[in-house]
Amino acid sequence: MACVTQSLLQCFLYLTLISLLLPTPLVASTFPTSLPGCPDKCGDITIPYPFGTLPGCYREGFNLTCNNSTTPPKLILGKNIEVLDINIATAEAQVLNYIGYDCYKNQTNDVDNYNYPSLRIKALKPFLFSHRRNKFTVIGCYASAFISAYQANGRNYSSGCFSFCDSLSGTTGDGGSCNGLGCCQTSIPQGLNYYEVQWSSGPNDAWSFNPCKYAMLVQEDWYNFSVQDLQGFEFYETNMKMVPIVLDWAIRENVTCLGAHVESSVSSACQSKYSGCDNSTNGEGYICKCLEGYEGNPYIPNGCTDMDECKFPDKYPCHGNCKNTEGSYECSCKEGTHGNATIGNCTKDPQKFPYPARVAIASILGVAVLLGFCFLVVWYQQHRRHMKEKEKYNRYYEMMDNHLRVFSKTQIENATDNYSDAHVLGRGGQGNVYKGLLENNHVVAIKKSKEVEEAQRGEFVNEIILLSQINHKNIVRLLGCCLEVNIPMLVYEFVPNGSLFDFLHRKGSRKSISMGTRLKIALDSAVALDHLHSSISHSIIHGDVKSANILLDANYTAKVSDFGASSVVPVNEIVELVHFSHGYLDPECLYTQIITKNSDVYSFGVVMLELITRKGAVYTDENGEKQPLSTSFLSKARKNEHHEMFDVEIANEESVMEILDEISEIGLKCLSPKGDDRPTMRQVVEELQKLVRLHNNLPGQKIDEEETECLPGETSFSSMSNASGFNSTQYSAVLEIITGAPR
Repeated sequence: MACVTQSLLQCFLYLTLISLLLPTPLVASTFPTSLPGCPDKCGDITIPYPFGTLPGCYREGFNLTCNNSTTPPKLILGKNIEVLDINIATAEAQVLNYIGYDCYKNQTNDVDNYNYPSLRIKALKPFLFSHRRNKFTVIGCYASAFISAYQANGRNYSSGCFSFCDSLSGTTGDGGSCNGLGCCQTSIPQGLNYYEVQWSSGPNDAWSFNPCKYAMLVQEDWYNFSVQDLQGFEFYETNMKMVPIVLDWAIRENVTCLGAHVESSVSSACQSKYSGCDNSTNGEGYICKCLEGYEGNPYIPNGCTDMDECKFPDKYPCHGNCKNTEGSYECSCKEGTHGNATIGNCTKDPQKFPYPARVAIASILGVAVLLGFCFLVVWYQQHRRHMKEKEKYNRYYEMMDNHLRVFSKTQIENATDNYSDAHVLGRGGQGNVYKGLLENNHVVAIKKSKEVEEAQRGEFVNEIILLSQINHKNIVRLLGCCLEVNIPMLVYEFVPNGSLFDFLHRKGSRKSISMGTRLKIALDSAVALDHLHSSISHSIIHGDVKSANILLDANYTAKVSDFGASSVVPVNEIVELVHFSHGYLDPECLYTQIITKNSDVYSFGVVMLELITRKGAVYTDENGEKQPLSTSFLSKARKNEHHEMFDVEIANEESVMEILDEISEIGLKCLSPKGDDRPTMRQVVEELQKLVRLHNNLPGQKIDEEETECLPGETSFSSMSNASGFNSTQYSAVLEIITGAPR
């Protein structure tokens, strides 16, 4: 790659970058910024208290270093974080950090040069990355990158995005938004104190015109996309390897802001007489502020001084006579007029009370009568609409009575003790699930979904009718519903042993699981999905296959559940993407925004890997970092090291290892990047049936056998093409992971 070697040119570019990043003040400050006798500048950068560079000049945690060995001097936070600006009013600091890059020397995976920048500010307690001002940004064609981070509350976080373009003319264009064509952006949550950039490996089909991809956490309003950023290494060199990011800072001393005052005034950082405080919007703590009508530095005595509002008509409008007062201002209409000068509503004073005023009063009364009549008309129309809605409900109930039981609102409330938290079985993005006890002491699971609009209610009823006709031992059965309220509620059979996710991963109740039981769960789940895909008149795409949505009964028979994301379509049709859980996400449907049966196959492949590794779809590796199971297993398989990831409870015999290898092969084919290269669920069932029979022939490892008929009419699994290999996905994705069980 090309590098600028002339020292004078480097200096010039660096000074240019600094001058562009530094904000231009509107007016000169007339109030004190630092403590008496303390330096208030480092080069051209102002150092306001609570920051400082000398002992006694800063509050604990706000110490900076002024490096005078450079020209101009650099203001340093921590060991080597360069500070560009500090804003007292917004409690923000603008700093520099490195750009991540991934450069290719040809169209294959041959990487010419790359880096994985990171920034840790955990030891700098007052500081957190601003979730309002920064965006994780990826620049390039066929560029996929991720950001892994830690939050101050100890949780891990990961996200990322994908940028696609097949030519320079196929981008969003100069100055365009980062919408995935040439560049993409995603927000970050609050509370982050560490992040690092990770690249998704794969061939670079745009190598000829875009050899380098970039990823960075950057101040959102600083970056504007340019097509030139995709060419060569110019973006990295022009910006001297670094871009600005914004840090939120606050007084984080286990006290809060009550009203406008700090909880404990003994060590309050708000020292000015005319100062108050606000609780931090990013992490714990508070920030000080000058009261309304004052400006300056609230962290030092007498730091907040009266503001002359009359000098700022854009912020404090006055269309008359403006007079500054202590902490405020007065705005009055000019002589001979009256009204509200603040909004420019000043009219001439009347000479006398006019006769037409009495006419106006009568007119007002007439208008009041007219409004009353209009109110009655509106009330009547609403009453008629209510009666029509009641008729619709009656028709819906007549439809439902022919297929499944219809519950009343009162019955649901009695069964759940009025939706008591003690009855909650789980909470998710589609609603809450409660354990209910009916009048006949029959235990059921009641799902209270989010609100459905009236326009969708008819479609919702039709879908319930279709789902009620599914009667399969491996699918949680829908028993009834309630449409009496705006929030629809569904009543399912109760499955006592919880979810497969809890069975595999919940630390508090971890149990030994045999190879036979795992095979049985895999086969049960595959049979259920195949039934949804091909064994009924209308194909059902589940849309959210994951271990948390596979329930286990008392005999550990698997039952697929949670059709909140399901779509009912005619056979062989496709539907728009609704939602997916991270770790199970089909990369192809992220790019196309369309889900198919192949999307369920991909997610089931992840579930199979969970069964043989006993690791979550997103798990914590030996380095304490969050990793997607599909990517990690794929990487190990390329090196023929995937045996290391098998669960040690079952990977103890050569005969079992053969079965594990077969399951691995099925799972990896299910995870093929292209949906057309994946097997159907019918083919997966056939292969799992073979493995069950193989396992049953092993001495001492027989599982409870159930009759499973062969499923005809599909091409054998072994004939599926393996040409796709293990290349990483090439599709747009915006992912968000919060530590904990998948939703």
